[in-house]
Amino acid sequence: MRGCSSTRKAERTKDTSRSSRRRRFASRPSADLAGRSVAICDDVPTLFDGPLGPHHKLIGAWVAARETTPRQYTRAQARVRIEQVFRAAVLDILAPLDLADLRMTVLKGEDGDPPAIAIVCDSLGQIDLGWIETSDAPISWRAAAYRELEQNLPYVLPIFGYERLFETMSIYYWDCETDDEAARRCMIEYHGMDEAEVDEQTLPSMMNARRPDWMIAAKAAASAQLPSGLRQKLRSLRHAHRALKSLQPEHNAWHFDVDLINQYVPGFEEASPLPPLTLVPFEQFAPQLDDVCRHGMEMGFMDIAGLCPLPDSGRIDDWLTSLRLGAQFLLAAQALIELDPTKL
Repeated sequence: MRGCSSTRKAERTKDTSRSSRRRRFASRPSADLAGRSVAICDDVPTLFDGPLGPHHKLIGAWVAARETTPRQYTRAQARVRIEQVFRAAVLDILAPLDLADLRMTVLKGEDGDPPAIAIVCDSLGQIDLGWIETSDAPISWRAAAYRELEQNLPYVLPIFGYERLFETMSIYYWDCETDDEAARRCMIEYHGMDEAEVDEQTLPSMMNARRPDWMIAAKAAASAQLPSGLRQKLRSLRHAHRALKSLQPEHNAWHFDVDLINQYVPGFEEASPLPPLTLVPFEQFAPQLDDVCRHGMEMGFMDIAGLCPLPDSGRIDDWLTSLRLGAQFLLAAQALIELDPTKL
């Protein structure tokens, strides 16, 4: 899912098998970059020296335009060369990032569709919020930083915040109700619980009460009340966000369109609409996160951060430019999280 951003919200109603072994939705360090990779989907195995697929030809034209010493390649050598050059260009952009583990996959397209490049997030769980979650800095500072991340990160990362968690819990347990009395009535009338059982269940007000103060936007300080160092980090994040929003969808590596994803990745609609990352702290909401993420742990999450069709090789430079803008945005978020509030 593309989190709580309205441009990335996609709801699907499908029956989900609960017979699979339940796995806990547990946080893991998102800085584990061992799996970072760039892959070009298989076409004809190199062993058989088959013709290059449309995705190899597309990127091959871009690579050839940059070759300073033209030479002849066998098909197998051409595949290797194309993949090496493109991989180096992508990883050069992603190298400074440790906020999330991102993977690029070049798709050849089917039924007349042009090749496309998907950005996939391999990180899972709550991102490390650093000083925002654990420091003794004033609540108003921490809330201002958290609010900025919650509002902006879903534009690039597949990540959800508290609003989406609350909404999903409401759908699952309270028939979309959001106040205690209506939720209680729903559990009795529609779920067949007796009043004693209802008293043991989580109600909307109980969920809201679990939020630490730094998660509540109303507690964020106005910009003028923040120290200059924090104001600068927040400005950098907003500036990077504006640069990304100025891109046209067809030139944006981070563009998220659920219909387009299902068009290029058949069967993906079986996955959970929730993304694999969350800004909701496990310490306060572990049972709720386990509940709403069970489908994703069994069937996979909506882990695509962006998908961009490329009808011609001239679009690859635009794609790389937008990839860099997204990386700069994530670096700004990373710098905000890594800030030392004792030095402000």
